[in-house]
Amino acid sequence: MSTLASKTCVPCKGDVPPLKGAELQKLQSEVPGWEVVNEHHLEKTYKFPDFVKALAFVNRIGELAEQQGHHPDIYLSWGKVGVKTWTHKIDGLTESDFILAAKIDQLNQG
Repeated sequence: MSTLASKTCVPCKGDVPPLKGAELQKLQSEVPGWEVVNEHHLEKTYKFPDFVKALAFVNRIGELAEQQGHHPDIYLSWGKVGVKTWTHKIDGLTESDFILAAKIDQLNQG
């Protein structure tokens, strides 16, 4: 289990600046395959052999998001699931976004 995946998302109260530069690079190295876009959000696309497996993954992400209180944008199409996350309260990235990314990766391994 990755270190990030063992943590819990922490609700943002809006009193912290978004992560930038070296801080983002360090956290990104812990979630391979996730792309940091414009130092604003994380994105990743997962591929599946059919719609049913993709939909099941979306449902697992939804359950996880509710447990963590941190909700990504999820895009479902035949054989593909796209995930995009950032902390809306600060319009940027916090450690919780990377925690969620690591936990989503774990869902895909199980």
